[in-house]
Amino acid sequence: MSLNEKSPHRVLGTTGPSVFPLGLGCMGMSALYGEADRAESLATLHAALEAGITLLDTGDFYGMGHNELLINEALRTAPAEARERALTSVKFGALRTVEGGFTGYDGRPEAVKNFLAYSLQRLGRDHIDIYRIARVDPDVPIEETVGAIAEAVEAGHVRHIGLSEVGADTLRRAAAVAPIADLQIEYSLLSRGIEAEILPTARELGIGITAYGVLSRGLISGHFTRERTLAPGDFRGMSPRFQGENLGRNLDLVDALREVADGKGVSVAQTAIAWVLSRGEDIVPLVGARRRDRLSEALGAMEVKLTPADLAAIEEAVPAGSAAGQRYPAAQMDHLDSEH
Repeated sequence: MSLNEKSPHRVLGTTGPSVFPLGLGCMGMSALYGEADRAESLATLHAALEAGITLLDTGDFYGMGHNELLINEALRTAPAEARERALTSVKFGALRTVEGGFTGYDGRPEAVKNFLAYSLQRLGRDHIDIYRIARVDPDVPIEETVGAIAEAVEAGHVRHIGLSEVGADTLRRAAAVAPIADLQIEYSLLSRGIEAEILPTARELGIGITAYGVLSRGLISGHFTRERTLAPGDFRGMSPRFQGENLGRNLDLVDALREVADGKGVSVAQTAIAWVLSRGEDIVPLVGARRRDRLSEALGAMEVKLTPADLAAIEEAVPAGSAAGQRYPAAQMDHLDSEH
């Protein structure tokens, strides 16, 4: 029996698609974690599809289109059945420089149409399954941006509307314009800010959660060490949680989590992913595996059953709010509507 056959799918909100319980976050195959192995990336995408994973998450600015072209190649060379099951989730709106810098966000309706046209071409598909702006454009009301995506839904170019890193008020405003399938937002043992207001609001509105950063960019994967040297171009070199004393304190939390994992005979990463899976049937964790071995480990999290005693032990090992350092550098935190 395959994982796909014994893993009931989860539905993104009341209006969104049915998806495999884990999604694949593809960013690291093209950007922000240093060099990636193209052949291994394609093999990992194929292995994910073969395992039953349906949701492939990307952004048009990941490697300035590179990631969408990579997914295009993976889908073109995958078996027809897997290709037909695949769902694309695309973020747009981030403005880049030739050097790779970020200069802001563009959520104007005419920009939405422009970004969409390019993404459809790069992906080689006639529609995108879930389309969302990566960060709220402070100069454009969210109603206008969502309204433009809604027009693309009516035209058949987009199937569902998503949001990314928005707060409860913005979530309500967007949902008043058109049905929202899901909110993509960071959620992990180290990042639990959504639990206070955002998650309850999403549930009230019938909006699913696609949780990224479930391993805090590898920090709580069990594979990151105090001695590790990050490769050039790896954005974790600027992440507060990976700096100095913060790194040491956070890895102390991982050591405590490892005791719980060892007691169950599973890995730290599997324990952390299983915890996110346990938070509700309306939550779909996105795993950022770039290699087949890491993908296999992540898939194993679905076999981990956390008892009330396990959950209490995890809570004791990594209490809410115990992370040292913010999840992004200060300048990037300013762009997060979800943090205001």
